[in-house]
Amino acid sequence: MMMKNIVVALVVFLVISAHHMVTVVESSAFDCLDACITGCAAQYINNDRLRQRCEGKCSIKCNP
Repeated sequence: MMMKNIVVALVVFLVISAHHMVTVVESSAFDCLDACITGCAAQYINNDRLRQRCEGKCSIKCNP
């Protein structure tokens, strides 16, 4: 019985400790155009025409 109490206490402690270690990462693009063009380059790395089209859409989206 004593061993079960120790195990339960340890599990509760670990759950509480893990809860405090969780951090929330929020995406924060400092520059909208840079973030959008980076996404275009990653998505259309082998297709120049589609990448340039995507970059044009980024300039429209990020420069109101």
